[in-house]
Amino acid sequence: MLANQPLAERLRPKELDGFCGQEHIVGKNAVLRRLIEAGNVPSFILWGPPGVGKTTLAGIIANTLKRPFFQLSAVHSGVKDVRETIEKAKKQQFFNHPNPILFIDEIHRFNKSQQDSLLSAVEQGVITLIGATTENPSFEVISPLLSRCQVYVMHPLQETDLGILIDRALKADSYLSSLKITVEEYEALYRVSGGDARKLLNALELVVAAEINESGAETIVINNAKTLSHIQKNLSIYDKNGEQHYDIISAFIKSMRGSDPNAAVYWLARMFEGGEDPKFIARRMVILAAEDIGIANPNALLLAQACFEAINVIGWPESRIILSETAIYLATSPKSSSAYRAIDSAIAKVKNEGAYPVPLHLMNAPTKLMKDLNYGADYKYAHNYAGNFVKDNFLPEEIKGCIFYEPGENAREQDIKKRMAAMWNDIYKY
Repeated sequence: MLANQPLAERLRPKELDGFCGQEHIVGKNAVLRRLIEAGNVPSFILWGPPGVGKTTLAGIIANTLKRPFFQLSAVHSGVKDVRETIEKAKKQQFFNHPNPILFIDEIHRFNKSQQDSLLSAVEQGVITLIGATTENPSFEVISPLLSRCQVYVMHPLQETDLGILIDRALKADSYLSSLKITVEEYEALYRVSGGDARKLLNALELVVAAEINESGAETIVINNAKTLSHIQKNLSIYDKNGEQHYDIISAFIKSMRGSDPNAAVYWLARMFEGGEDPKFIARRMVILAAEDIGIANPNALLLAQACFEAINVIGWPESRIILSETAIYLATSPKSSSAYRAIDSAIAKVKNEGAYPVPLHLMNAPTKLMKDLNYGADYKYAHNYAGNFVKDNFLPEEIKGCIFYEPGENAREQDIKKRMAAMWNDIYKY
């Protein structure tokens, strides 16, 4: 029988040398490792996807520094819990002793008042705050708190790290090491993990359990076919606690991009039932409206933004209707990535060729000296001409006539292309 405690929990390291991945912050001579070794860790926030070691690293730091360790989840805790924890921390403060560590998982789920309740304790050094978030702290953490914390970005684990974790599990875990397990192929395990250590170890444990249940043998060979077969049969396991967070949001986005409202609503329902943050969903729809619909239907961006603002005013469960309406609208809208491709093309031009000077006639001339130097001279004011248009050059001479915006094959942009061709007939053809 497998142990009741999940494999990921059984293998959670307690020392920094056992931590896998994130070499850029905890590797040899890396910034956070140096702070830990010096025993002088400031308040900070760990930003990264699930399963990359945020909780584990916080525990290792507390263990290494021999500090009292308090842990809260922003999903289940409120201002009262924060204040009670801070009071406990104050009682554990002794003369010349370092302050306790307060770890808050999913800190982005705290609202403003909950985050405000942390400020004084962080500022006065009552606690060292370690926050963990899967969302950009710039958007989700209030500025006063963010200014008091360093932010360290954590990345999905690389295949090398994932391979180390698999081999470590087979050798170090008391249960798995008692079996004869051979991993012939790792690729499927890597793929289903998506760089998430927890998903990887859950998948490994699931495959082992399924093989034992099917054959009863304690000699197990794991390959790609077996891994994918067992994972697909037990997909629900990976929905617990939002572990398919990135897989399902990906399916949701691709369904809307693919103009399938039924699939979009299904994946939306999956996220609702999994307890996904509505703001996370709405924010992704704002991005999709600009990236995948764009000029084909500019109202899509307005509706997506209105959705984001509305769910911040309307509570649950009514917000589900707003999100559903928006998802269906975006899925059924005409699609165009022309704006997305235009800016990426322009950025590539700047990176590859450098910054060309602004043409003299487009320069601003706020002073007499600038006017004397012909800044802004020969500029043609469009509204002085018929149709509020005058054919002129608005690009640097070196890239005159360069095209970044290519109208898409949709009704709206074909009208735009026709209009552009009438004005810029040497550039756009219709």
